[in-house]
Amino acid sequence: MNIDDAKAIPMIEILSRLDIHPKRITANKALYSSPLRDERTPSFWVYLETNSWYDYGEAIGGDLVRFVCEYLRACRQDHTISDALRWINNMGVGPYRIATIPEEVRQHDASLILKSKKPIQHLGLISYLKKRGIPLEVARRSLKEIHVQNKNTKKRFFALGFENEEGGFELRNPFFKGCIRPKAIGFIRGINPDRKAIHLFEGFMDYLSVISQSNHPGLSGDAIILNSVACLKQALPYIHNYGYRLAYTWMDNDRAGEQATELLSEFFKTQEGLIHKPMNALYAPHKDVNAWHMHRLHLSL
Repeated sequence: MNIDDAKAIPMIEILSRLDIHPKRITANKALYSSPLRDERTPSFWVYLETNSWYDYGEAIGGDLVRFVCEYLRACRQDHTISDALRWINNMGVGPYRIATIPEEVRQHDASLILKSKKPIQHLGLISYLKKRGIPLEVARRSLKEIHVQNKNTKKRFFALGFENEEGGFELRNPFFKGCIRPKAIGFIRGINPDRKAIHLFEGFMDYLSVISQSNHPGLSGDAIILNSVACLKQALPYIHNYGYRLAYTWMDNDRAGEQATELLSEFFKTQEGLIHKPMNALYAPHKDVNAWHMHRLHLSL
């Protein structure tokens, strides 16, 4: 194993092999008690996007190879780079690289600020939901009525808002599609306490469409809403070694959706006992789940 291969191995995989698990996790980072020393208050952060770490108690950080060198030092073992590479190789963990799926950047999203949020009340938004085939009682469990201002133009508008794991909002109304940053995935717990299944959707309208079809208050399994295929990497720590047995993917029937499904399928193969169930055939030839749902209800925008 060379140093580039070693650096590509997810930090969270190595920590899991050491039986070290996060105390807290968000879309972009995970907090651990330091593996390098004893501490009462966790201060060891792993940054998922860059696959790097920083121990705030020791004021040191870096990549995986640097971590293993420090870990071996703490264990009073030889701790050169060669020692670290040999130790990583002996762990039997291979590099897993998931490609970044590009998406057009909406420059105006950076100028949007949240002014207020409340339960959905505006008749225009209720009408929009009806045209999408989403009952109001279903939407109100996951969405808010969001009032937004563009700080550059000072113009205000309102939209349906789906809050993500980083406190940002995905925004939709009949005339606008965007977000209040930060852009991140959303995670929704299932109603079944066993939580043996995980569902992955591209957008919240797809998730709400499946709920609307099921006539249940929620899915039995957990759900991740990517909010963009470009956020796919953020979803992996929520699945990694969690013990799920089934992974249902509900990606769009387009090239980006196909690519996301393929990348997720490769990742699922690294998770012991996890079976992948792509759901695309259910809603083909429609572009996405909501388009299929609307077709079944004879609706159009």
